Amino acid sequence: MLRMNRYQNEGYSTFFNAKTGFFARVEDKGKPEPFWSPHGPELMDISITNWCDKGCAFCYKSSTKSGHHMKLNDYKSVIDAAAQMGTFQVALGGGNPNQHPDFIEILRYTRERGIVPNYTTNGRGLTDDILEATKSFCGAVAVSAYPPYDETTFTIRLLAAFGIKTNIHYILDASSVDTAIQWMTEPPDFLKGINALVFLNYKPSGRKVFEAKLLRNSERLDEFFQLATSKECKLKIGFDACCVSGVFARTKTSSTVVDACDAGRFSLYVSEDMQVHPCSFQSGLAAGDKITAENTLADIWKNSPNMKSFRDYFSSNRCAGCGHQSSCMNGCPIFEDLVVCGNR
Repeated sequence: MLRMNRYQNEGYSTFFNAKTGFFARVEDKGKPEPFWSPHGPELMDISITNWCDKGCAFCYKSSTKSGHHMKLNDYKSVIDAAAQMGTFQVALGGGNPNQHPDFIEILRYTRERGIVPNYTTNGRGLTDDILEATKSFCGAVAVSAYPPYDETTFTIRLLAAFGIKTNIHYILDASSVDTAIQWMTEPPDFLKGINALVFLNYKPSGRKVFEAKLLRNSERLDEFFQLATSKECKLKIGFDACCVSGVFARTKTSSTVVDACDAGRFSLYVSEDMQVHPCSFQSGLAAGDKITAENTLADIWKNSPNMKSFRDYFSSNRCAGCGHQSSCMNGCPIFEDLVVCGNR
């Protein structure tokens, strides 16, 4: 199950275990850590639908029951390109991706092309057939958790009954950080049996933007990050890239186990209408690059000015003088207010 890609010209190799999800990027002796992968992204974030029936206020894509699905043939063309570019995994999102009418075929085809599919769900529409396909083809499923947690609890138990590796995605903001600390100290019963609790920094984007909710407004950031990275934490913890400025600046966590944002460097986003961005959160703020026969996914990855702008940001001296600049790479290129290091 271990897959290795050797990139002699770039001076490094990648290792991925499709069964466990283990991934490592290993430099050749004497070579620097690679800044980006010219051959292609290691991970693709793909929105296969903008359909959702929940209408959450914080949904950055403002998904509704009027949202449309990515065409199956379009999806297959993206996966074919991903396979040629050496992509290991795709993260399927939406909307609620498992309610795409061709979802089972999407999972099957992805795995058939040698790529591991994962997806995030709100728990609705998980039929037995979809759960069986998930167990057969997917690496893991993430469940979006929000109060009152009844639907979250039901979904966790449903996935556990099928033996599916399950993570919880929890949006971290100035008020929800209190619940996060409580969960890490004394986990509630419904979190028993999950693989990991993954914290997502609240983004000022969506149907409604609540500036007061920004994580940086909390007075408990040092307490939170120190607990989340300590042995006292009673859950396995993960972070999205938008939290890493806090991890680097507020803890002693080694940069060898936490990466800066890899948007445009080792990952990209494809929307349901075949628009490509370095990051999904840029999709509602700036024009993307449309995939066409003349403008392929590989062309976009290598040559798009949009991709280059992200790489330029991460390699700039914007945070020169900060001791964490080389690890954090200046934080988020989209939302200044997501940076929670306390240094700016």
